[in-house]
Formats: sequence, C-alpha cells, structure tokens
Amino acid sequence: MLITELSSVRTRGAFIAALKRVAAAFSLHHVTLLRMPGPDDRDLAPLVLETTYAPQFFRDFDRHGLLSICPTSHRLQASLLPQTWALKAVTEDEKTPEWQTLAGFMIGYGITMGIVIAMTGLDGERLVLRYDGERDCLQMDELNALNMVSTHVFEAYAAIRPREPALPHALSARELEVVRWTAQGKTSAEIGQILSLSDHTVNAYLNNAIKKLDCVNRTQLVAKAIRLKLIA
Repeated sequence: MLITELSSVRTRGAFIAALKRVAAAFSLHHVTLLRMPGPDDRDLAPLVLETTYAPQFFRDFDRHGLLSICPTSHRLQASLLPQTWALKAVTEDEKTPEWQTLAGFMIGYGITMGIVIAMTGLDGERLVLRYDGERDCLQMDELNALNMVSTHVFEAYAAIRPREPALPHALSARELEVVRWTAQGKTSAEIGQILSLSDHTVNAYLNNAIKKLDCVNRTQLVAKAIRLKLIA
C-alpha cells in the first residue's frame, strides 16, 4: 500500500503525507530527505529537502553544532550502505562529552534510534533518507522492507522535483534580505531589530516568500533559496 501511494504522488503535500505514513508503518516518528552532508558542511538545515520535523529541530541541531560530531554522517560519507544507530547500543568507552551532547539533544526530542539510507539520484546527486524514532532496533526483515520502500520514496521525490517552479527573481529585495537573516539562524524578533521592522512585518515577508517558492515552512524556504542560489 505504501509503494502504491508513493507511486501516485504528484504534489509536495502528498509526498509529505506519504512520508508520515511510511514512518508510522515502521513505528518511527520522523522522516527527513536531505542532501548528503559533505566534509565541509557545518549545518544541517540548508541540506534539508523535505521533512516531517518542525523547523525548530534543525535550528536547535545546528545551534549546538551537532552535524560535525554526528558519527552517522561521517560513516555515510564513506559508504552508501544503510546505517543504523541506537543510543542504547553505545558502549561506555564511546560516551564522550560530544556524544553526551548529541544524545541529550536527541532524547530531548524523544529520539533514541534511527536508520539512514543513502542513494545516488539520476543527476548524480547523493541524497539521504533519515528515519528517527523511539523503538527497538528494526529486525532484518523490517530493515529490508524499509530499504525497498525508501527506493520508492526517492523515486517519488524525483517525480515531483521537476515540477517545482524555478523562480530565481520571484522574491523582492526585502524578502530576500529577511530570508538571508533567517538562514543565519535569526528569529523574527532579531531580524526586526536588525532591519528596523516589526515582528509582524518580518513574518509577513517570510510568509510571502514561503508562498512564492511553494514551500511549507522556513526551513524548507531557506533550503530552497540556497538551492536556487537566491542566497549564498
């Protein structure tokens, strides 16, 4: 049923709905589709293409600088094989201060384990599906099934991706300015102080930009603005 649903996806909304059902089918909480982190990447938010997380998750993740200490990210750069992790599987010797920071963050969001599956797209771009949850590790038959379903997730994304409008000049100068500051992790209140605008006005600019670029939240807006080279 999941594969049938994924094969019929034609819009971003339908894609996100399908991601949520994939996660639920495997008793997982969240799914994120993102570009493969490279050795020079320091933030996760700009790499996110689609996610079932609230934007605050990635803002907090990046504020703590967790991408650089995430062992799964490092393993993915060396192999395309699926990577699994579980906090309870870490030995005492591996529980460094950095690990404690990462573990504390994930537990705070109710996440104790996950699976990361990578694939190279038709255009050569390396993409990653990250599944997070709070359950026992997947059994081999579950992992095989999730890996198969994930292939269809990648295909569904490839099917809707060309439909995204390329709008390099759609945002006004002020909207671009607000998006740039958002990409740097500034809140609406902070942006308002910088640009001498009210919070309401800043939010209005951001909402306009979200609609113009056909996004669903600020995290996706920033990621797409970077992808379209609207901001650096």
